[in-house]
Amino acid sequence: MTTPDKPPAKPIPPGARGSWRDAFAVYLQRRVLIVLLLGFSSGLPLALSGSTLLVWMRESGVDLGTIGLFALVGTPYTLKFLWAPLADAMHVPLLTRKFGRRRGWLLFSQALLIIAILLLALTDPARSPLLVALGALLVAATSSTQDIVVDAFRVESLPESEQAAGMASYVAAYRIGLLVSTAGALFLVSGFESTGIPRGEAWMWGYVVMAAMVLIGTMTALIATEPERSVRAEAATSTEAAFSRVLHAAIGAFSEFLGRKDAWAALVFVVLFKFTDAFSGTMTAPFVIDLGFTRNDYAAIVKGVGLAATLIGGFAGGFVARRYSLAASLWIGGVLQAVANLSFSWLALSGVSQWALAFAITAENFTSAIGTVIFVAYLSALCRNPLHTATQYALLTALAAVGRTYLSSGAGYVAKAVGWPLFFAICMLVAIPSLILLIWLQRRGHFEELGPVKV
Repeated sequence: MTTPDKPPAKPIPPGARGSWRDAFAVYLQRRVLIVLLLGFSSGLPLALSGSTLLVWMRESGVDLGTIGLFALVGTPYTLKFLWAPLADAMHVPLLTRKFGRRRGWLLFSQALLIIAILLLALTDPARSPLLVALGALLVAATSSTQDIVVDAFRVESLPESEQAAGMASYVAAYRIGLLVSTAGALFLVSGFESTGIPRGEAWMWGYVVMAAMVLIGTMTALIATEPERSVRAEAATSTEAAFSRVLHAAIGAFSEFLGRKDAWAALVFVVLFKFTDAFSGTMTAPFVIDLGFTRNDYAAIVKGVGLAATLIGGFAGGFVARRYSLAASLWIGGVLQAVANLSFSWLALSGVSQWALAFAITAENFTSAIGTVIFVAYLSALCRNPLHTATQYALLTALAAVGRTYLSSGAGYVAKAVGWPLFFAICMLVAIPSLILLIWLQRRGHFEELGPVKV
């Protein structure tokens, strides 16, 4: 099946004043703003089944080994490509007809996400870790479904010339959403406790507030417009039966991608590039608590210094990707995010110091944001066909989540065996395989075949 032809030039938005450049600027700002808000919506749920949940479990007395195994609840992030063809091809009753293919799925997945977070809020880690695991699994499943649609919406709604602002804004907002569900949630829990609410109930209400914040994404989906590429792709397959559309979306996405030169090597690289971040990130929150920092110490530094470092790092990543080739940018991001792990080794050796914690959190957030922007640019460059955008991007991001979900599941046992300083040194060393593979892909001409990535 061929990709639909390109549409005619988009008219100037009604009501825009001044020159056509001013009108285009207004239109661009609206589209980038939509992408930014959807980035926040995607980043918000991740920590609720990850690092924030791990702090709740640690405070409830759950041992480090069990906490490490909870990385496995992120399995839906690695398997989401299996149901991504549904988002490419299936209609959500009522919602798709009224709001379009992408927006209908956005509203549907966000409604399910709110329900899942509320169910997790009702669990108790001290009494039933199994129920907590099931609740976290539901949050991860609905969150990953939202990610499938948001990623497709972002790739399809922004043309190549606007990807710079779009990617930088998306990644920065994603990290802000992540910080809100970590530092923001921890502050909320402490605030509820200070009013006399028992700790267990304080955690419950903290999660209830996080569920309410998903409505930001819901409002964004309502005011957004359906991407034209999605509309054209929908029109091209409108005469097909539902099962046929799903089958074509699944088979076409995989066959088109795997038919490329060095496709398997590229997929392995996608798995490994962010593994250094994932391995250390799994244990960062328990590490800080074990050093003797309070929940509020961690939250204040993450929300303040960490937020600033994330924003600066996100736009620094956009600058790097614009200034250098994609391969060179991946080198810069890969090395920086690996070396940043040594700041936590230094923190473990220096003792309880808020300045040392601030430095470590700053280094981690800044370098991770740079690496993420560049990595998103690479993943976006790999997705070329609007008929398969959701499925292909879901496959790539699912593979990227393998490191966070499976390869990092033993991080707690490694930290327990070697101690914190050596653990974070190991986190740096696990980046070496991805850098070796990066050399191999460069020599094979992989990045030249992708063409210039205008970011």
